[in-house]
This record gives sequence, C-alpha cells and structure tokens, in this order.
Amino acid sequence: MKRFLSALLVYFIALQAKAQLTPFELSKDKNYTATYPEVIDYYQKLNKLYPQQMRLINYGTTDVGKPLTLIVLSKDKVFDPTLIKKQNKRVLLINNGIHPGEPEGIDASMMLVRDMLKNNALPKDVVICLIALYNIDGSLNRGLSRVNQNGPSAYGFRGNYRNLDLNRDFIKADSRNALTFTQILTTWKPEIFLDNHTSDGADYQYVMTLIETQKDKQNPILADYTTKTLTPYLYSKMKKSGYEMIPYGAGEEGLPDSGIVSFLETPRFATGFTAQHNIISYITETHMLKPFDKRVYATYDFMQHLIEINQRDAKLVGELKRKADEDVSKQKTFAMGWAVDNSRVDTITFKGYEAKYKTSEVSGLQRLYYDRDKPYTKTIKYFNSYKVTATADKPLAYVIPQAWGKIIDLFKLNGVQMKQLAHDTTLKLQIYYIADYKTAPRPFEGHYMHSGVKLNPVDMPVKFYSGDYVVYTNQPINRYIVETLEPQGVDSFFTWNFFDSMLSEKEYFSDYVFEDIAADLIKKDPSIKQKLEEAKKNDPKLAQSAEAQLFWVYRNSPYFEKTFLRYPLGRILTETKLDLK
Repeated sequence: MKRFLSALLVYFIALQAKAQLTPFELSKDKNYTATYPEVIDYYQKLNKLYPQQMRLINYGTTDVGKPLTLIVLSKDKVFDPTLIKKQNKRVLLINNGIHPGEPEGIDASMMLVRDMLKNNALPKDVVICLIALYNIDGSLNRGLSRVNQNGPSAYGFRGNYRNLDLNRDFIKADSRNALTFTQILTTWKPEIFLDNHTSDGADYQYVMTLIETQKDKQNPILADYTTKTLTPYLYSKMKKSGYEMIPYGAGEEGLPDSGIVSFLETPRFATGFTAQHNIISYITETHMLKPFDKRVYATYDFMQHLIEINQRDAKLVGELKRKADEDVSKQKTFAMGWAVDNSRVDTITFKGYEAKYKTSEVSGLQRLYYDRDKPYTKTIKYFNSYKVTATADKPLAYVIPQAWGKIIDLFKLNGVQMKQLAHDTTLKLQIYYIADYKTAPRPFEGHYMHSGVKLNPVDMPVKFYSGDYVVYTNQPINRYIVETLEPQGVDSFFTWNFFDSMLSEKEYFSDYVFEDIAADLIKKDPSIKQKLEEAKKNDPKLAQSAEAQLFWVYRNSPYFEKTFLRYPLGRILTETKLDLK
C-alpha cells in the first residue's frame, strides 16, 4: 500500500510538473509559440499555484476588444503601485509580442515567470511587470507572414486589427493598444523598460543583438550609467551565457563589413516614447535565421540578467531616475532632431559570415548570400554617435485651446500636469506661423507626415477661453511636452497631422467684387502697391497673372484670415499672472 501511495505521489508530482510546462516546451521540436488563448490560460493556471506573489491585472482594451493582461510579480506580496514606490522599490516593465511574428519574449516570459515563482527567486527590491501579449489583434491573425524567418511553425501578423504597426504608434496613439499601454506605464512608473523583438537584416554568428536608448538622445544622467555600467554588464553576462551580443543594425545600411549604425529610436517607437518619461529602455532583437528555441532561451537569459542588475543596483537606479526627473524639469533647451555624427566613429569586433554572390535561379542575375562555412572575426566601424540637428527652447508655459481634445486626453494619460483658465482672457504671448513644411506623398501608418518645418514666431495678443489649458514646463515629463508640442519635432503632434485643419483657408473672395476693394486698398495705402511691384520683379509668374496679383493683395489685406497657418498653441515666455481654476 505504501509503495502504491508513493508511486501515486510521484505520478501527481510529475503531472503537476508537466502541467507547468509551456506550450513551447511541450512541443516536439520547440518550434512552437503559444497562441493568445494558450498564453492567458497558462498564466491563469500558474496564478492558482502561486497566488501570493503573482497577480494578473487586465487593463483597458485593444483594437480587437480584448484587455491587455499585465503579469505582476512581487516578492513581498505588495501589488499597489503607490505603496511600491513608497517602499523605494524599483519597477521593471517588459513588453512582449508588439510584433506577434517576433514572439520569443512571449514564450520566454512564460518560462521565466514560472521559474522565478517555483524557485522562490523573485528579487526583493524589484517588482516585475510583464505585458503577456501586447498585439493581441495581430496574434489572433495567425499563420505565416515573415518569409525571411526561421520559425516558429506559425505566428501572428505584424499589423494589428487596424493594420497599424504598433511600434510606430506611441506618440500618435491611434490604437487602443497604445492608450492602454500608456495607462500601464503611468500607473506603474517603471525605471527600466524592455521590449522583446526579432531582427532582420544580414546573416551573422550572433543569436541576439541589442538596441538601447541612443546615448546622445538619452538624458545624460541616465546615459552615463547605461553606457558605463548597465549595458557593459548585459553584454558580459550574455557572453558568459553563451549568447554573445552585438548592437543591432548589422547589414541594415549595406553589408556588415561597412559598419553598424546605432538605431535611433525616436518617440514613435516604444523605447523612444519611454525615454521621454526618463525610463532606461532596451530592445532585444534575436536573429531571424537562428533556430527558434535558441532565440527563446537567449531572450530568457537576457531578461534574467536585466533583473539581476536591476536588483543589484536598485537604490542607484532609483536615485538616478529621481535626478533625471529633476534635471529634465529644469532643462531649457530640447533636441528636436538628430543625425548620425560621421566624424565620431568607434570600432567593435564582429563575427560574421563571408558574403558572396552567385547566379539567381529566379532572375538569372547575381544574388547575395552568406556562406556559413566561411565564418570570420574582424574589426568593423560602429557609428554610435548622433548630433542634434534642431533644437527648441521651452517657454514658461504652453496654452492649449480646449478644442484640441485629443492632445488634452493624451497629456492627461501621460501624467502631464495641467491647469485651466478660469475666465475668457486675452493673453499677449508668442504664436508660431508655419512658414514652410513638406508633406510625404504617401501615407505612413495612416498619416501623411510633415517634415522640414520652418516657423515664424510672432508676439501678439490672442483670445483664449475659460477651460483652455495651461501647461507649465517645470515637470519631469518635459521631454514629452516639448517634443510633441514644438512643430519642428521629429515626432511632434504637428508632424503626425494633429493640426492639419489649420493648414487650409476657410475664407476667400469673388474676383469681380474684390477687384474694386483691392484697388481702393492700394490707393489708400501706397506701400501695398510698392510691395506688390517688388514681388512681381522677383516672381515672373506673379507678374504675368492677374489672378495671382489679386490674391497677393488679398493676402496682404486686413481681410485675410489671421488664423491661416497659425499654430493654435500659445507660448508664454515671461511671468504672466493668470486667473486659473
């Protein structure tokens, strides 16, 4: 009887152990990634086994109507974000499946959560938050889409239910996914963020490459720590784990031999967006041609090492975040654009495969391939420095008319502190007129983006109304405020077409009526006639067109609408007494 009970116990233990295996681990060749229902079911079952130190919290919704599920792990069983901050604990946020065809993080996180709970290995000073699967929409659209990729056997599609690339959506926030992500971000206030991906590009020997917040774009206080301490630690630990890394980008600008250009993740990307919140941010990019199981295990190891150093440097990371927030609150000048600085070039050791050419069986012409029988190690150039191409000085405050509701909603969601005017009032402040801009001929992620913006700042009185918003630029979130509101910003709200209605005229004139009015204007103000003659000398087409000359007079008359090309936000530059609610 005792033998029977003992055997039965062993059986049930084995059964429970098998029940904790992920779909990836249970698959025959480990070339399988869990479906969305399998992911949620797995975490729900795991939560029943470890209810004390694990929570599943559903947030908001996504474009497909399902909530984002956040897995929260807390050794001390505290799941109140406010209390966690009061206890001076760090928060690490990990995002998985923003591109469901790059699913390593989904499966690696499932194993990592189980192992930390099972082995009582949760860090004492770090609360870990994992978004189980971000692009639920794309994950449900399961099949084959990434033709260049070596497994898994089936996976989701890059575009979500609205066919948006969610890793281009964080500033414009067209998707419900992005709105919900921001809710999670501002609720938990992580100090470190990780987004798990799979790369494309050249073939080489590495299983994993890495993107970090570009050092010249990152807050200097954080950049000093990541450059000298955190990033070298991750590279060292991954090498010891058997997954030596290099920076992402080999072959993105040609063959790897030509060098690697560090990736510039502007605010449209997850890590560029979190950098605006003064969060240390990383993206893992496992190599598409390596076996899926190796990519999963490499992602597992990276997350483990990131947790380890976050625990080791928990107090330091918290202090650096506090200092960075304080620094940004006082910062006066902000970068609006960046470009690679080719005058500053580093070198790195690169392990690649020899690039060769042979006749294509499709075209009959020469085609590129990488010969894995010819590995090499060589020193290549690494372009890891960027220079600022445009800047903007912050005003004392911005005034945002309440009519621009989406901006107000996004500012509230991002934790921007705002006040409202108590009464209708006329303020003398600085207003931009859009002097010039270019618009892309084709849409990008649903928008015809603007660039090359030139501004004409004018000091003038403007009428604002009770309920309009005042945003003072003395906040830790200043980067988000200034980089979105200054029109010349690479990912500003103007760039993403939030203000396109101001780019078209609403009033016009009838030629035959305005002819007499224009003639009277010229008689009463000879300077108009003089300026017109000068304009005709400089523009032959104007001189030959009666219609164009009439329009020129109209544009220089009191009748021309003053709101055309006028940026609707005001910039308060000096101390101004405001009656606020």
